[in-house]
Amino acid sequence: MTTETEPTVREQIRALLDDRAAAIAAGDAHRVVALYAPRVVSFRLIPPLRYGNEVRDPADFDGWVRMWASPPRYDIGEPVIEAGDDVAFCHGLTHVTGTKVDGEQVDMWFRATIGFIRTAAGWRITHEHDSTPFHVDGSGRAATDLRP
Repeated sequence: MTTETEPTVREQIRALLDDRAAAIAAGDAHRVVALYAPRVVSFRLIPPLRYGNEVRDPADFDGWVRMWASPPRYDIGEPVIEAGDDVAFCHGLTHVTGTKVDGEQVDMWFRATIGFIRTAAGWRITHEHDSTPFHVDGSGRAATDLRP
């Protein structure tokens, strides 16, 4: 007799992250935004400095996807996931590759930290912070050429 067990919180968070990566790669705005909590704060690589609940609007995601010739490949790698009963977070390196509509080839790694809360609908993203280091040579250039 086989007994199935509930997935652990870490497995649930990993499943959410995998679903998000697949939705991004598919350009599925509604699926992406459905993963956000009712109140969210986001610190992205692109301006402005801070986003709020507008990230829950599919048009926000669609605007980003329109910068690409086709949705980019979005690989979350092996994030470190720490989880409690109702709150969790993860951090790791994310790899984005693709071609923008202007022909620019993108192959970039960046740091990502994501916070989650458990809601009636399941785990949802309540905080996300993406960043890239800057060269300390006085140029102020983002170090988008780094590789793990």
